[in-house]
This record gives sequence, structure tokens and C-alpha cells, in this order.
Amino acid sequence: MSAAMTPGVDEVLLSRVVAAVTVAGATLRDRSTRHARGVSLREVVDEIHANDAAVLDVLKAPLLEARPGSGWAEDELAGGALPDGEWWVVDPAEGNINHVHGMPDWAVTATLVRDNRPVLTVVHLPLTGDTYTALAGAGAELNGAPLHVSAKTDLAASLVGTGQARPGEDETTFRRIGESVTAMLINGLVVRVSVPATLQLIHVAAGRMDAFWQFSDVRSGLVAGALLVSEAGGTVTDLHGAPWTLAHRDFLAAAPGIHRAASRVLAPLA
Repeated sequence: MSAAMTPGVDEVLLSRVVAAVTVAGATLRDRSTRHARGVSLREVVDEIHANDAAVLDVLKAPLLEARPGSGWAEDELAGGALPDGEWWVVDPAEGNINHVHGMPDWAVTATLVRDNRPVLTVVHLPLTGDTYTALAGAGAELNGAPLHVSAKTDLAASLVGTGQARPGEDETTFRRIGESVTAMLINGLVVRVSVPATLQLIHVAAGRMDAFWQFSDVRSGLVAGALLVSEAGGTVTDLHGAPWTLAHRDFLAAAPGIHRAASRVLAPLA
């Protein structure tokens, strides 16, 4: 799923990205409240945009300076393949809707994508101080300690999750989400339906959850978790089991022991 990084050089780059994302996280933390902000849809959207702008103001320049010649994927809700070369895929407030509503489930993410393969990622949770990192070919870590996916082999014993990728998706996607939840409630143990995707995928990478799937291709919500899960020993594919790329319309990341069973349940709904 990912292309190997260059030893030495990329560890230095990773440390610079961690520093930049941590500073950006402090900005987002300082904007957080314990109450919901905004009543009308316009007010909520304005709060979301204000969060994004404040974080990007301190994050964008350091990342571009850290990797001269890299591009910036402007639309965080976009999907599909990028042009060749290196691109920063960033979510300045992953879980922004939670932040605006006074909930704790949000993060700042930055992923370097090289020729459409994620090769470096940092996910920082400002409220806890936890930082998840991964380098292609070098493993995934939480605060410097290695991450490993679940050892489960029985889907019936598994905690799995999904969620919508963006507001206002089409009705067909919403129906697929509902049908997939029903299918997994029948075949799995417990199903979580929540946002954002990255905060479920870090649980898969850490072995706390066993699988996550999504019927969408919003790249900023998937690339960080895809690299973390694969580098933690997980399997990342589309719902039919083909190796996942940015061009795929659906996504499955799972512990190897349950991946095939999860794919069999979900593939008919793709």
C-alpha cells in the first residue's frame, strides 16, 4: 500500500512534521470549548471554517518548508488520485464537527503522499498529548512505542466501526452505510458508527478495534489511518479485497485475522 521512505532523511522530516503538527494542535486546543458553538447551520459552518483557518495559519508554511517542492492538496473533502509527485494531505481539524460541538474526539493530521502512496503521517490529539506516527516501511508508533493491530481471528468477537465521510452525501451512500451496519451487527460483536474516520483508524492500528470501513474516498480522512494500520501489521484494501489506493471509492482496514471475513460481509454492498 505504501512506498518505502529513505532512512535517516525521513526520520528528520518526521520530527519536523511532529513539531509542526503539535504547534498546530495547541492552536486548535486553545479554540476548544466544553459547549457547542453555533445554532444555525451557517453558524456551525462558520465555526468549522474558523478552526481550519486558524490551524492552517500556523501549519501550512512549516510543512511546505520541510519538504521543498511538495504540493498542497487544498480541498480536505476531496477524493481521488493526485498528480504524481509529493503532496501534503492535511486535515487541520479532523473531527471538526466534534470540536465545534464541545466534544473531545478531534485531532490534527498531516500526511505526505508520494506518487499517490502515503509515506509519512502524524496524527496529534491535543487534549491528550498523544501523537501517532508512521513511516512507510518503518512501522507505526504511539508516542514512540510500536503499534500492533489486533490478533483476533473471529469476526463474531470483533469490535468494528464505520461512519459517513462528509455531510450531504448521496442517498445511495447513506443506505449502504445503514445496510453495512446491519450486516456487521449480525456478523460482528459490536459496531461503532461515528466520525471522524482517523480516530477510529488509530484504534485499529493500536489493536483496540478490529476493522473500519467506509463508502467514500475523502482522502484526508483515510490516508493517515491507512498508513498507520498497514505499518502496524493490518490489511488495507477496498471492500472487495484489492489493495487500496487513492483512486478507490470504498475502504476497509482490518486486522489480518478478520479481514477476509469482513470483506465477505461488506463486498456485496459496495
